[in-house]
Amino acid sequence: MSEPRAFIPPEFHLPTAWALDAALPAIMKAALNLDAIDISREDRRLLRTLRHGRLLYMSNHPSTVEPPVAYAVANAMGSRFHYMASRVVFNWYGGILGEIIRRLGAFSVLAGAGDRESIRTARRILAAPDGKLVIYPEGMMSGENDNLLTFMPGAMQLAFWGLEDARKTSPAADIPVLCAFVKYLMSASPRQQLQEIEESLRRLEFRLGIDPGGKGLLRRFLTIGRVLLEQSEREYHIPMASETDYEYRVGRARHAALNAAAETLGIELDVREDALGKMRALFAAVESMEAGFPGALKHRPDSARLEEARRHMERAYTFLVVRREYLLSRPTAERCYEWLTRFETVVHGESKPRPRRARLLLARPFYIGDYYEAYKENRRHGMALAMERVRRELENLMARGALLSEPIVPAYQIEAEFRQ
Repeated sequence: MSEPRAFIPPEFHLPTAWALDAALPAIMKAALNLDAIDISREDRRLLRTLRHGRLLYMSNHPSTVEPPVAYAVANAMGSRFHYMASRVVFNWYGGILGEIIRRLGAFSVLAGAGDRESIRTARRILAAPDGKLVIYPEGMMSGENDNLLTFMPGAMQLAFWGLEDARKTSPAADIPVLCAFVKYLMSASPRQQLQEIEESLRRLEFRLGIDPGGKGLLRRFLTIGRVLLEQSEREYHIPMASETDYEYRVGRARHAALNAAAETLGIELDVREDALGKMRALFAAVESMEAGFPGALKHRPDSARLEEARRHMERAYTFLVVRREYLLSRPTAERCYEWLTRFETVVHGESKPRPRRARLLLARPFYIGDYYEAYKENRRHGMALAMERVRRELENLMARGALLSEPIVPAYQIEAEFRQ
């Protein structure tokens, strides 16, 4: 049996791309339950102006759907994008998926491994006269459409390297950065949304032995979260803390689950890292192992231990995503479904996507060259300035996107219940 290749390069194959162009709406619905991708006329005109030349496309990443959305954006632009994809994805479905996506412009990257071939490929793409590259600066799925994780600095380093390479042959070259935000909106009517959410809550409550007892929607969500938290405290032998200090308890459970996953895999986590940093390190280790490269793992775990580590990571990810204030402050159907997705994954072992639409929001592009002098004076400072610009643009788009959906119950409804 031959050893797996560490790096999978892109190899555009126009017949494959043409076939996907025609089948994309049907595939998006069948595989992802996505009804449509909505792009305004103004944004379509903007995309067409960027058809020729270099481009760095930077988007939020709340789910697995953003790469197919980016593919649709390239179609609307009348161009083709390249994509950095986790090396393990190229092994899915016996390698069939990997062969397809590499023909669409995807190339592999081993997270946390200093993948030199991937870095060289990204630089070469950005330096090419018509090179266009998709990058997700969060580095992993956030799980929350109305939130952004801290950004990984490597994305902006690639941009400056690409610009340096481009200017070796074209001194006036520049790379526009297009910040995009994907906002998902449920397709069902508000009445249908409430009905489906309540049915999903009933299934969870039945499985967990919870009596809803006439509680309102938000209290039912919080009760399920509390029961899962108590289960984790028992499993990880966490001493009981104040029942009112919910965030403190969630933080302890989150780190306990992450540490349990690390112990199961036999790797050491940096104790100075926050929960997100630990999560990223664990995901990188597991993905490298699944791709056939041990990475930080000293010993390759068997399937049972790997499954146990995944369970701990799912629990930790749930406590990373499910934040009380996020739901109570604006209880839209979309935020309710995000919580349901996490609860169902932990309790039922899976969660199927509900029908929804993707609304694309675009910022006006800015240019890496605007920050190049600062970068030459101090690389870290120059990258930080450019990344702050990306953060600002995406946060502005996120604020616009949050207003596209209305709460299905009053904010902080739980407090009104307690006053009765």
